[in-house]
Amino acid sequence: MRLTLMAAAIMLVSVQANASIEQQLTQCAATADKLDRLICYDKLAESVKGVTPALASTQVAPATVATVVAPTAVAVAATAPQAAAANIVDDFGMEAKRVQENTVDKIYLEVQSITEDPYGAIKVTFTNGQVWKQTDGRKFSLKQGEKVYIEKAALGSFLMGTDNRNAKARVKRLN
Repeated sequence: MRLTLMAAAIMLVSVQANASIEQQLTQCAATADKLDRLICYDKLAESVKGVTPALASTQVAPATVATVVAPTAVAVAATAPQAAAANIVDDFGMEAKRVQENTVDKIYLEVQSITEDPYGAIKVTFTNGQVWKQTDGRKFSLKQGEKVYIEKAALGSFLMGTDNRNAKARVKRLN
């Protein structure tokens, strides 16, 4: 009986505290001056720090009861998010490096056939079956049997060129 009355009293106090905090937030938001508004929010944060330990103690009590009832389930549930969080933190900022580790930046191919569209762009079929088409308007000439390279360029594009000259053409893969 005492526990029920105590819990009800704590709930009543916390509801009133939340209502009071909401009113104070509304008052802070209504402040026109930026500096005064910031000071108001800082004061509100200071006052909430004093309230949270009381709220935390009310929230801890049900958790301890749950751990007594099912300690293995709580232990498993607690370690899984911590392990996932640790992996996320360890991998942060490394996504691009991991992608770069497993990629090839430049390939060499031999030209099997060349066709030209009405606009002068070439379509090159290589001996491995890949077909690449020129996407820029530059004049780029190739011969059948010539060895060319295709390399990665900026923003996911590709350049085709040969080692014996400095000219390159922007290309995209068709198949």
